[in-house]
Parts: sequence; structure tokens; C-alpha cells
Amino acid sequence: MTDDHVYLHLSEAAAGPEGEARWAYGTGFADPLLGVDTSVPPGVDGADLAAYCLMLGDDALVLAQRLIEWCTRAPELEEEVALANLGLDLLGQARHLLTRAGQADGSDRTEDDLAYWREEHEFRNVRLVEAPNGDFAFSIARLLLFSTARHALYLRLADHADPVLAAVAARGAKELAYHQEYAASWTLRLGDGTAYSAARMQAGLDAVWPLLDELFTPHAVELRLGVDPSCLRDGVLTSLAAVIGEACLTVPTIPPLARVGGRAGRDGVHTEALGPLLAEFQVLARAHPGATW
Repeated sequence: MTDDHVYLHLSEAAAGPEGEARWAYGTGFADPLLGVDTSVPPGVDGADLAAYCLMLGDDALVLAQRLIEWCTRAPELEEEVALANLGLDLLGQARHLLTRAGQADGSDRTEDDLAYWREEHEFRNVRLVEAPNGDFAFSIARLLLFSTARHALYLRLADHADPVLAAVAARGAKELAYHQEYAASWTLRLGDGTAYSAARMQAGLDAVWPLLDELFTPHAVELRLGVDPSCLRDGVLTSLAAVIGEACLTVPTIPPLARVGGRAGRDGVHTEALGPLLAEFQVLARAHPGATW
């Protein structure tokens, strides 16, 4: 058993000082928001901050659901454990971001209110994260694109004026660095494997590439908060090209997915895939409103 075996990370190497395994974001670690002032800082518009936290939180929440869908379906048991834990990392980020949205806009809506009781058009995630999983190569390609772009963004947000957003981003960047490494390792393994695995990996990249551009398209809310994701485009594309090239694959040249009337996921315009995902995700809470467990 090698030092980088997943079960060692989940048990021995990742155990906390009390011996508790660090299975997911928020367990076995100190609270990243411990001691952080949760009041909206001067000069930051609460409504804009809430809207932006919804964007980031919805991205993480929806992709977490897609990753969890790989349980019992991944190629190996070890990958089921790994993908589930990546999903739990994202779920932890989503919980903090959705909670911050309810604080910032003064509505006091909880993470559960925002996760379970909004309709499809009220979600603000990019369309990349809602696409059905497809095969394993498709999901790895999506994870590679998303984690590379989101890691770069979180490194910038770690210095944001809002201390809560900054704390979540600083913590999330560490997790996303591992997500990026995991996706890159599988891209290399499949791309530089057999002719069949390379073809599947290339097909996965080709399928998700049109959905990448939305991560770099600035929304008015982002710009008002001093965040311009378009500044990340060149660096992210360079990083992706390096991984794709090392995997003996080709960087896709497929144009971005068209926006609908100039609107996309950040504006609540989604693909037909989001509705069924939310129906499955929200069914228990809606069947038993007010229940706790």
C-alpha cells in the first residue's frame, strides 16, 4: 500500500489530533469562520454580496450532487470514496456560502431554505456543473475544468473585503488544489493509456469545453464587488493546456455554448438537466417540510 492510497488519507494520514478521520469539509478541522466578523463590511453592498455568494454556492451545491451520483457507479470502489469526498468538500463550501447569502441580504434565510426551497429559475449556477455526468471521462473533464478555474478564483477571493467570503475562499482553495490534482491525474491516466481510453477522454473534453467560457464571463454583480473572472481566463487556459498536452490529448477549439437571449446560468437560465437534478435533491425536504434529522 503506497503513501498516497486513498484509504490512508481517509484514516491514518488524515486523522486529526484526536484521531478523528477528516472525511469532509468541516469535520476534523477547525471551523474556517471561527472568530470571523459576519457583519457586512462598509463599502460592500449586502444585496450584491448575497447574490454573488448564491452564484458560488449554487455552483458548489449542484456539482456536489453530480459527484455524489457516482456512488456505486464509479470504475473502482476507491474512486467512489474519492469522488464522494470531493462532493462533500463542495457541499461544505456551499453550506457556508448559502448561509452567508442569507446573512448578507438581511433575509436570514438558512442554507436549507436556499438549497431546498428555491425553484429552478432562482438558481444561479453555471451550466457546466448541471450537465448530466455522462461517462467517467466526461465527469473527470468537467472536474478538471471547474476545479482549475475555481481554484484560481478562490486564490483571488482570499483577499476579498468581505471576511467571510475571504475565509471560505482561503479554505476552499486548499481543497480545490486537491480536486484539480485528482482530475489531472485521471486525465493523464486516460489520455496516455490505451487508444480507447484516450478517445473517451478526448470526447469528454470536447463535450465540456463549450461550457467553460461561462466561468470567465463577468456578471454585473461580480464587477460591482471588484471581481472580474475574465482576468483568470488566460492563466486557467494555460494550466489546462499543460495538462491536456501532457496527456497526449488536444485542446478543444469548440465555441462556447450559446447564451439564451444574452442570459445564462448566472441569470437563472439553465439547461433541461437542472430541473430533474433539483427534483431529486429537494424531494425529501419538500415531502417532510420542517423535519429535522
